[in-house]
This record gives sequence, structure tokens and C-alpha cells, in this order.
Amino acid sequence: MIATLLFCLALVCLLASLVPLLPFGHGIVRSFDFGRLQAIAVSSLVILATIIAGLNSTILIAALSMAAIALLIQLVFVIRFTPLWPVQTRGFDGDRQNTPTVSVLACNIKQGNHDYQSVIELIRQRKPDIAVFMETDENWAEALRPCLSEFHETIEQPQEDSYGMIFASRLPLREGQVRFLLNEEVPSVSCIVELPGGRDIRVVALHPEPPLPNRDTLGRDAEILVAAKIARDEPLPVIVTGDLNDVAWSRTTRRFLRISGLLDPRQGRGMFNSFDARYWFLRWPLDHIFHSRDFELISIERQEFVGSDHFPMFYRLALTDRDRNDPPPSPSGNDIAEAEEAIKVEKNRDRPPAGTDWEEA
Repeated sequence: MIATLLFCLALVCLLASLVPLLPFGHGIVRSFDFGRLQAIAVSSLVILATIIAGLNSTILIAALSMAAIALLIQLVFVIRFTPLWPVQTRGFDGDRQNTPTVSVLACNIKQGNHDYQSVIELIRQRKPDIAVFMETDENWAEALRPCLSEFHETIEQPQEDSYGMIFASRLPLREGQVRFLLNEEVPSVSCIVELPGGRDIRVVALHPEPPLPNRDTLGRDAEILVAAKIARDEPLPVIVTGDLNDVAWSRTTRRFLRISGLLDPRQGRGMFNSFDARYWFLRWPLDHIFHSRDFELISIERQEFVGSDHFPMFYRLALTDRDRNDPPPSPSGNDIAEAEEAIKVEKNRDRPPAGTDWEEA
């Protein structure tokens, strides 16, 4: 009985490890990108249990073999987000008084969450230079306005479909606009921010569609890849942040980094799992910050629970003239071709974004 159970668990882990290797942009395939940490945990338990059981049968040996293969596949993807991997973004060790720095708070507040005070207290405690709030409806916009009045400029795009966004900056904005990159119901914000000392940077905030098992993921993937092209072509230093509804180790995120040339400061440091804040055993990194080679990392911190299914993330970056970072590899011809095709297909489709009715359920 125990041997059969271990065999079944190992088989599930192996299948969950192999499915996301398929080159299909469909939610039922891409959803398996998310649970890699859970597959690692179950595979490790199966390996331990089979060794304790004594490996005295063919079924236990098969279970051990499948669990070991699954574990190795998963580790290939996630090990770069542990201290065992070299950092991609160097830690800043210079003079903060004479170096332009910027702090960013990214917070998916969950539209149906009404714990306004926890988010307000977080803003007042961390005092970010830039704050990005996602899933903001008119109720959230109204609740946050008194607190955000302390900021230099605020861009509001409240919506009742879980795609609303608010961008607030204590620093002057030379340019700020809401953009609908591919879908007229899915906003993003793009700004030029003036840092202390007068240097400008481009900040892009995104919240693309979530993957659903009953539809393809082109809406999400194409918007992420549009942002990659924007970052690639931007002459200013760039920060891209938000809830991308994709994990740090996914096929699309890795392609985003290659095309944009941006860096992920979590590599070599940790995963900083931001979703699901409600369940400790079901978490992965959905909320991101990526930056150009001009920046070095001061700190990256996951914040306390604010009633949402996402933990807020807080980042500090220093804009330096040094180029000590380890950039991602250059994109392949296949990267460019597949990105262009995904963008072209999604641009020519007219469909509502995924998940607009979740808060009504």
C-alpha cells in the first residue's frame, strides 16, 4: 500500500516536471510552471521515504528513480534563485549620500480585499519613492487618495474588473501615461522619473492576464514581451515592475530577460515568494522587479500580510555608473521570432482579458 502510494506520488511529480517542458502557450501547460517548489518538496519526501522503506521492491526503486528525475528537472529551473547561484545584480556598496537611489513598493491589493488601513500603514511606514498598486477599483482609489496626497504625482486608472492600477511617485515625473499595450481593458503605466540629482529613469508597471487552464496564455505572454521590447529600445535606465502573473523561472520570463537585457535581482539571493499570501504551502514568486545594468541592489524585502492574496514587495536600487552586473544572454533568433508572432496574434484578437469576473464569484 505504502509502496503504491509512493509510486503514484513520484509519477505525479515526474509528470508535473515534464509537462512545462512542452513548447505550448496554453494555460493547462504553463500552469505547471508555478508549482516547482511544491514538486521539489514532494519529490524529496518520496526519495526519503523510499530509502527508509529499504528499496526492497521494484515499485519502490521505480518510485525513487522517478522522484529523483523530477527533483533534478525542477532544480535546474529554481536553483538560480538560491544563494548557490552567482548573483546577477551586484549589491551596492558605494556612498548612498552621493548616489541616486530609488525605492519601489509593488502591491497587488486584491480588489475584493477591504483592509485599506493595512496598506495605508505600509505606505507610511516604508515611504517609497514610487508605489504601484494593482487590482484597484474606485473604492481603493478613494481610500488611498488621502495617503497618496503626500506624493508628488499620482496616476490613477481604477477599474472594476481586477485590472485597475495606481502609480504614485514622490519624485517628479517628466512623463507619465496609462498605456494599453495589447488589450484595451488591461492597463499599464509608463513614466519618466527624475531622481535626486536630476538623472532620469524609465519605470514601467505591468499587470497582465493570469493563466487559466481553459485558454491560451498569449495575452499574458505577449504583453510581457511587448514590455521587453520597450525596455530594449529605451535609452534611459529602466525598471519594470508589477504582478506579471508569471513565475521568475518560466519560459516567458526568461525570454523577457534575454530580449530586454534587464536583470533579476533575486538571482543568487532568493525566491521572495509573493503569492499566495494566505497559504504558506502554496507560494511562488509572481511579483517582480527587473532593471537595466545601470542599477545595483540595495535591498529587496517581502512585506507583511495586508489582507491580499499577494505580499507587497519593497525594493531599493542605486543608479550607478559602474557596470559590474552579470547580464542575461542575448536573445536567439527563435526568441525574437516567437515573441513577434505572439504579439502579432494577440494584437489581432478581440477578446476580454482573463479573470475579470473573479471578484464577482
